[in-house]
Amino acid sequence: MGARLGSGKVLFPAMFPTKKNRMIGRLILGDQLNPLHSWFDTVEPDHVTYYFIEAKEELEYAPHHRQKMVGFLAAMRRFAAQLRSHGHRVCYVDLSHTVQDLPSFLAKEKTEGRVRTWEIQEPDEYRIDQLLKSVVDKVVSSEHFLTERSQVAKHFEGKKTYLMESFYRQMRKSHGILMDMDQPCGGQWNYDADNRQSWPKGHQPPPTAFFSHDVRDIDEALDAAGIPRWGESQAEHFPWPLCREEALQILEGFIAHRLAYFGPFQDALVEHQPFLYHSLLSFALNTKMLRPLEVIESAEQAYRTGHVPLNSAEGFIRQILGWREFVRGIYWAEMPGYQNLNYFDHQRPMPSWFYTGKTKMRCVSQAIEQSLNHAYAHHIQRLMVTGNLSLLLGLHPDAVDQWYLGIYIDAIEWVEMPNTRGMSQYADGGKLGSKPYVSSGAYLHKMSNHCGSCAYAVKDKTGPNACPFNALYWEFHHRHRPLLEKNPRIGMVYRTWDRMEGAHKNALLERAQWIHEHVESL
Repeated sequence: MGARLGSGKVLFPAMFPTKKNRMIGRLILGDQLNPLHSWFDTVEPDHVTYYFIEAKEELEYAPHHRQKMVGFLAAMRRFAAQLRSHGHRVCYVDLSHTVQDLPSFLAKEKTEGRVRTWEIQEPDEYRIDQLLKSVVDKVVSSEHFLTERSQVAKHFEGKKTYLMESFYRQMRKSHGILMDMDQPCGGQWNYDADNRQSWPKGHQPPPTAFFSHDVRDIDEALDAAGIPRWGESQAEHFPWPLCREEALQILEGFIAHRLAYFGPFQDALVEHQPFLYHSLLSFALNTKMLRPLEVIESAEQAYRTGHVPLNSAEGFIRQILGWREFVRGIYWAEMPGYQNLNYFDHQRPMPSWFYTGKTKMRCVSQAIEQSLNHAYAHHIQRLMVTGNLSLLLGLHPDAVDQWYLGIYIDAIEWVEMPNTRGMSQYADGGKLGSKPYVSSGAYLHKMSNHCGSCAYAVKDKTGPNACPFNALYWEFHHRHRPLLEKNPRIGMVYRTWDRMEGAHKNALLERAQWIHEHVESL
């Protein structure tokens, strides 16, 4: 596990085709590392060249976490080496070749006679799809997802909003997942009610099974190319899987040791425990090392054999079979306009502590510091800690989008943007989520053990040391009442607000105003 990958130039010389042997060029993007793709069934080194390109533009279009950049490049190099070892012709263009952008490189290869036609797998990012559209000759399926790009749009044709539950049920039926004949296993479609337990005092999760890859050469190459650093690279002991075989080990370990308790504790927030019972499969899935159906079927088999309870299996399967396919479909249904939505007209820039973790709010510092260290946070940290606070503070959705896209190793725009701009920030006005996901400190206290070591008092609402989430929660609803009060899922909030004494309401608003004015010092 500790073998050094080496530099791109040493392991993967470019080996450009010659003008005398013009070939089909097949571009492999960094999130298309699927060795089971039908492209690779036939070995044709005299006719097909597989291109891997470390384009500087792709590393700089957002402020990416160094661990994310290292992970993608290391996995690309590993996959390229694997293809070459199987007899495929590979042209690997590393950072030393200073390719600024993909379209100009592809056009040059064709102009100079080394490539006859360009073929690509269907890109998953709208930006890349549009970028390459004019320079490729053939687009094929990535053979990864369980739905076509347009399936969600067709499912909700004529509707104003998207409802994941109806889509999820259709997916369960059409793929026969967790079904007993035509009925859901256990008689229910959804077991969320069983999956919101707080962390028991003294409970310890199983040890995390990570790898230890030496990728210092890649880290150094990024420095040499002038790529800015953000976050810990962990280059000497890089922990994430870099190939399908390693990804399968992570899957096997999750099914054996974590899935059984994933359900009850998937929403828990625990001091100094970044991974808990989460699968840690998202990087492998989003780079296509793993296929979603094999992950789903592994979880279902664990339930069928009695190894895990139904609520855990269903809760995990819903995230992949339901939510993952659902947000991808929304992304393709709503782009390019989706990236500009800002329902609340929020304009505040990101506070500097989002890039350092240096804040006195304990739950926030824990989520950000672990993100900087591991390029990872689980979904409740993303939604109900950093996302919740971003929305309450009125941060610009563009800034929030860029932060989430950059900091997490699994963040690719098709999955990051709907989760951030839609689910987390409600910038789409309710297309994806039925209400803004905001909370006061009470929810965070219930689901975490952070509050006991926080500088702020979670039960204090208006004092100088009151938890910032408390006043911000009420001020957010007060500020956006014209946009939210008719939402049927928020009616209770406004009825409670209207029953409050005027002095208490004023104290909450004054505390929130102080927070807004002193946000950098929180």
